[in-house]
Amino acid sequence: MAELVVLPKLGLTMTEGTVSNWRKAKGDRVEQGDILFDVETDKISNEIEAKTSGVLREILVEEGTVEVFHPLAVIAEASEDISSLLPAGASLKPAAEEGASSAAGASVQAAAGEDDEAAADAPAAPGGRIKASPLARRTARTLGVELSSVRGTGPLGRITDGDVRRYAESARQGSPKVRISPAAAKEAAALGVNPADIRRDGRIMKEDVRSFAAAEGQAAESAAQAPASATGGGISRPAAGPAGTGEQTVSRVPMSAMRKVIAKRMRESVDISPSVTYNMRLDTTALANLRRQLQASRKITYTDLLVAITAKALLEFPLLNCSIEGNELVFHKAVHIGVAVGLEGGLVVPVVRDAHLKGLGEISEEVRLLAAAARDNALTPAEMTGGTFTITNLGMYGMESFSPIINQPEVAILGVNAIVDTPVAVNGEVVVKPLMNLSLTADHRAVDGAVAAGFMQRIKAYAENPALLLL
Repeated sequence: MAELVVLPKLGLTMTEGTVSNWRKAKGDRVEQGDILFDVETDKISNEIEAKTSGVLREILVEEGTVEVFHPLAVIAEASEDISSLLPAGASLKPAAEEGASSAAGASVQAAAGEDDEAAADAPAAPGGRIKASPLARRTARTLGVELSSVRGTGPLGRITDGDVRRYAESARQGSPKVRISPAAAKEAAALGVNPADIRRDGRIMKEDVRSFAAAEGQAAESAAQAPASATGGGISRPAAGPAGTGEQTVSRVPMSAMRKVIAKRMRESVDISPSVTYNMRLDTTALANLRRQLQASRKITYTDLLVAITAKALLEFPLLNCSIEGNELVFHKAVHIGVAVGLEGGLVVPVVRDAHLKGLGEISEEVRLLAAAARDNALTPAEMTGGTFTITNLGMYGMESFSPIINQPEVAILGVNAIVDTPVAVNGEVVVKPLMNLSLTADHRAVDGAVAAGFMQRIKAYAENPALLLL
């Protein structure tokens, strides 16, 4: 039986996802349970399985950001009539004639021509409602972007998250504003073309983008084939490589879906947050004694202890447990601590929810289970969203100091470093103590230096005197 494949809702808060990396091509046989494509959200990359067997008859969205339950593809037997499942305006084409689809999907391209784009490209009328996705609105608030200034490239001119981010990046770099149709903007994003580089009177259309990209490609190919000459000497030299071989010394590997998500989020965080990193050393003697006392009944890690300590301190320093939306500070009454877990392909941050209400044993068990699920690629979106503060530990790698990057939309992250036996002066005598360096990165828009220092002092006090946690 024919099935319309839609973007699944992977969590209670998910409204959009970015479709990428189709594992099957149009016309391929698909078995139930086969991986069809990847979906990237703001926290995780998911592999989506086929729920039925058949032939992948149509791919409606090759890649791009769409809302949940948006039609993506049709799976059916080769002889089945699927016309009733296709969006209005979409046409059936043999696989050989498909070619490359736009990021918004074949259905949108078939339904909207360049003439229709003029209306979509126009801003909303004064007082009219601006068409924008929920994620785009949140991003606009975070980046301080006025939605009425953004041109939408989504269906019927709807503003997407990517539109907002491209506008913010253009404004940040001082790029000149260009008039470009929605379809042309999508084509430019797909081909890696900066519309500002296209010289054209009037609005840039899709064919302008394609012509520019083709010309650039020919120029790059000619440059690659031309020999490099030494300055002033006229001596031809081969491309850089091992001595005497003339071979290239680089290789290119596409980023995995997870790495692309990480790269995007880290860049966004650096662009958004004016951050400062604060370092403080603490004596771990008392924590080590506590761990030894508890080892008989449960294996407790320093990360477990610091989650419990940090949850207590965050209740006393609510600015460290807030987030920023536009010009507002959003204070969270609950403490949900994300614990970074390093995997072979990248980093994920599962969340210990309501850490301020849980005992050390409960925290330890939850951290262990979440880390195991992360390594098995079994985390759910719900287990990776809603964090209010993050802890990341590089102590096992011998790091003594680093500057962690804030996990948006949080305003702070605590880096845990190695415990190092260090000679210190105590009462006029030199003794060796196990010292750990903590590295707190905080968003200076919300957290001033004195507040950050006070928070670190409180963590130090709890760590060096764990009995204070009972008060």
